[in-house]
Amino acid sequence: MSDISVVVVDDHPLFRQGVINALSLEPGFRVIGEAASGPEALDLIQRLKPDVAILDINLPGMNGQQVTHRLAQDLLPTRVLLLTAYDDNEQVIHAAWSGAKGYCAKDVNPDWLKCAVREIMQGHYVMGDRILTRREFETWLTEETTRAQRLYSEPGAPFQPLSRREMEVLGYIVRGLSNKEIAAAMGISPQTVKNHITSILRKFGVEDRTQAVIYALRHGWVRLNSDNNRHQE
Repeated sequence: MSDISVVVVDDHPLFRQGVINALSLEPGFRVIGEAASGPEALDLIQRLKPDVAILDINLPGMNGQQVTHRLAQDLLPTRVLLLTAYDDNEQVIHAAWSGAKGYCAKDVNPDWLKCAVREIMQGHYVMGDRILTRREFETWLTEETTRAQRLYSEPGAPFQPLSRREMEVLGYIVRGLSNKEIAAAMGISPQTVKNHITSILRKFGVEDRTQAVIYALRHGWVRLNSDNNRHQE
């Protein structure tokens, strides 16, 4: 059996090199390329057509899910394994719908990452710590999508793609709080707030906070009131 050809894409050089090293030292893997942005990844994968592409979800220029969707549209044989620094069920669902064959947290054990690559090469799906057959995956995706929709089926809470934590962050954004203020209000670090905001922008497909608020208002996911209009310096 020939080696599994892999392309590794992440905008953090140290993390990208760590993944490359872990795979290169393992028999049966051959890293044939690396990239640091979405557009660069798309071009590289289209040219090299690797067996597997390991993509960070949050890439500059074009996020990992957008790259995955483009590859699926182009009918390329490359299987995509998405990595993320933060894990929530809604994001797993979006990764699955985009066409990804696998999804793992970035702090995953290197042995599990290699196992995940092997499993998706055998036609299986890897969602977090679960390995699924195609039939199991289709059943899981249907059930999880239905469950997510039900979470927001109550009056005044229509379905939207954000986790509860991200909705809380969005509420503070609507009120005009800074990242530091949101971190203090939620009892989390400013970097965690930044990660949540990055996820919100990616899921909404917008460029900045203002566009995110407008998008959420149009869909009825947030409301403006006297308290929301207050901007804290």
